[in-house]
Amino acid sequence: MNRRIVIGFFAVLLATQTFEGLINFFVLGPIYSQGAHLWRPIAEVKFWMLPFTGLFFSFFFTFIFSKGYEKRGIGEGLRYGFYVAMMVSLPHAYGSYALMQIPYSVALQWFVFGSVEFIVAGIILAIVFKSGQTTQTD
Repeated sequence: MNRRIVIGFFAVLLATQTFEGLINFFVLGPIYSQGAHLWRPIAEVKFWMLPFTGLFFSFFFTFIFSKGYEKRGIGEGLRYGFYVAMMVSLPHAYGSYALMQIPYSVALQWFVFGSVEFIVAGIILAIVFKSGQTTQTD
């Protein structure tokens, strides 16, 4: 496997898992506790699934980027992250709002924070892939 994909995968995994933890536990945690009736009781939460889904997402986010990589710099990563945000964050946030009794502010924050997360991850990949151009041939 291409070295840039492996490095990009780990960089995206670290960035997204850190961002998810900070946002969901510290920023949105108090809001989640106000609507505790909407979520599983803490004893029933399947925490083991979160790193697994993070691994899956980070690999495919990186793999798909690698297939369309055009060597256009940070703007390419920003654009890729924006496209993924529109494909993932927007439907997730507003689809959940349509189906669940969550405040609109939660849906909006899911959309905004998710979008920022994916855009930053895209920029990280653009940096990783650009740095590998001089030392790695495909």
